[in-house]
Amino acid sequence: MPYSPEHKVRVRAQIVEKARILFNRRGFSEVSIDDIMAEVGLTRGGFYNHFENKDEVYAEAIQSFLNGRGKAWRDEAGVDVQNGGPDSVRAMIDSYLSSRHLGDLDGQCPMIALPSDVARATPEVRSSYETLLKAMTWLFENNLPDAAASANRQKALALSAMCVGGMVLSRTIDNPELSAEIREAARRTALSFSDLLEVEEA
Repeated sequence: MPYSPEHKVRVRAQIVEKARILFNRRGFSEVSIDDIMAEVGLTRGGFYNHFENKDEVYAEAIQSFLNGRGKAWRDEAGVDVQNGGPDSVRAMIDSYLSSRHLGDLDGQCPMIALPSDVARATPEVRSSYETLLKAMTWLFENNLPDAAASANRQKALALSAMCVGGMVLSRTIDNPELSAEIREAARRTALSFSDLLEVEEA
């Protein structure tokens, strides 16, 4: 008896989510198709009913973060993407650069977990990574305190760079004190740059 279309959609989603977690933990090169399918409880042959190759599932795993684990994370942090205003900018900066986010390896943003992999990846994978960056930049740009659109665009790009770069550095440092210092420096600089530090400390 053939599986229903709904079953196929569910299995594909499971493959993508398990792959996303494995890629976060180990990186692209250290995860095999067999590893992914073992996590789902299926054999390698089943993979090719959904994807042509590992690059394809890698690209989809990165993009799935935005409306999957990423959305849950934003909701928990109180980030209203559409209409949150400066409060959402502050919440995004605070939560993104938090020790909790750093410690959540399985749920971590792929922009932190996978930058070196993506730099060497296919155009499809790089496009998915770019989608995440654009989404973060859009959130900042559309919720910063009122300013000229061009100024908000520049600020939004800089904030994205501070958040992602701060976390990438913090993740690579073994010294926990220095790691925390990097995140706090990035957080305070990002809030100050957004004209939100005074509001935070008032």
